[in-house]
Amino acid sequence: MSTLRESFGDCRIIVTCGPGGIGKTTSAAALATAIATNESLRVLVLTVDPARRLADALGVPGIGNEPQDVELSGAGTLSVAMLDPRASWDALIRRQAADEETAERILQNVLYQNITRRFVQSHDYIAMERLHELVGRGQWDLIVVDTPPTRNALDFLDAPTRMADFFSSRFLKWIIAPTRSSVTSLAAKPLTYMADKILGNQFLTDITEFFLLLSSLYDGFVERAREVESLLAEESTKFLIVSTPEPIPMREATFFNEELQKRSLRIGGWLVNRMLPASLNLTETTTGVAVLAREEMALVAELIGVDVATMVAARDRMVAIAEEYTIVADRERSQLATLAAGDTPVFGAFTAEGEIDTLQGVTSFGQRLLSAERVLKFD
Repeated sequence: MSTLRESFGDCRIIVTCGPGGIGKTTSAAALATAIATNESLRVLVLTVDPARRLADALGVPGIGNEPQDVELSGAGTLSVAMLDPRASWDALIRRQAADEETAERILQNVLYQNITRRFVQSHDYIAMERLHELVGRGQWDLIVVDTPPTRNALDFLDAPTRMADFFSSRFLKWIIAPTRSSVTSLAAKPLTYMADKILGNQFLTDITEFFLLLSSLYDGFVERAREVESLLAEESTKFLIVSTPEPIPMREATFFNEELQKRSLRIGGWLVNRMLPASLNLTETTTGVAVLAREEMALVAELIGVDVATMVAARDRMVAIAEEYTIVADRERSQLATLAAGDTPVFGAFTAEGEIDTLQGVTSFGQRLLSAERVLKFD
């Protein structure tokens, strides 16, 4: 029976994805930490989730755009980074611009500043660009990426294609055409006159200048967008879907699993997190509860100094809770078996014991995730 770690083999990029609020960020941090502890690998965990929970999960304050080393006692090394869209966009413009003057004109453009600071959609592309840039440095053997919740993660995956399509769009060609052709400028004059009246001359000038400057970066942006697409499709890139057993997270994770398959992207596994311990659906548990139910409560009540009725009520409540947990645990096991009937390898992770908001706790949780065994189709 294969484990979750074996399912991902020697891949260079693990992309964790799934609904929000199901422990995805913690799982990504835990996997990266445990791998770096066990193996002689240089590991980087990168979060593009705007909720910015990675610092808490690893117990390391002050994580920023540039990778930061984590003090780790293990065979490998661990670095962490958190996407800063503004810094990443500025760095990309400086790399792609033909010269420093062009870069500064773009960086100082009001429209550029608003788009890169305020619009979430601009974060999707720069997140993928940032991943591409970090891979290109060649400093890490494995990068674990923590993505935004499911629907936003799809925008994250589609961003490179949308960027390449934008640079080839009629809209971009139309808006910069008046600056390049006197004929087009004359034809567009009535429209620009109306825009001047409604939006103001300076606003229209900022728009035109921004897109004109941006068009000068066409070749570089399109080329890198295609490279990012290829990076996601490489054999060394695999996706880990994370969910919990509850109906809504399972539906979202199922949707994402189908979307990844439509895109022909490689799925290393489906991690069902926060499951009840398997021992709760064993007959030994219910047998022990039944024995408790038959015990003479009068003696127990006398020993702890309460009346018999109170003791019997407490016992009956304990029996009911144990039975409820047994039913839930059995239902979760059935869910795993149903998922395992598909093509995606399925792994179950029991609810974490103890605190996982420290590096030690995260590492311990990661070790259990790595050793999680694949649920077989006939289980």
